[in-house]
Amino acid sequence: MLLVEDSDVVRMLTVEVLEELDYQVSEAAEALQALEILRSDEHIDLLMTDIGLPGMNGQELAVAARQLRPELKVLFASGYAESVEIDKSEPATRTDIIGKPFSLDALRDKVQGMLGN
Repeated sequence: MLLVEDSDVVRMLTVEVLEELDYQVSEAAEALQALEILRSDEHIDLLMTDIGLPGMNGQELAVAARQLRPELKVLFASGYAESVEIDKSEPATRTDIIGKPFSLDALRDKVQGMLGN
C-alpha cells in the first residue's frame, strides 16, 4: 500500500495504524514522490491519497498512478468527503473515499473492503 499525505503527523499516525493492521505501507509526502515509488517494482495494491495535496492534487495523482498501474485501487481521504466527486461508475472496491478525520475502525473497514481481506 502507498499512503500519500502532506501532513507529517497525519501520515505518521496513519502509517502506524495500518502497520498495526499488518499492512506493508510505503509513504510519500507529495505526488511526485509517490509517482517515483509507483514507477519502481515495489508491490502496491492500494493508493491511499489525500485529495488536497499541494501541487498535483490527489485526483490528478490517481489518474497518473493508473497510467502506470491500471489495476491500482485508490482510496481518497478528504476533510470534505461529502463534496468530493469520485467516479461512481467504478465499483467501491476499486475507488472509494474516506472522510477525515477517520476512526481506526472506519479506516480498517475501508481498506479491508477494498483489498478483500
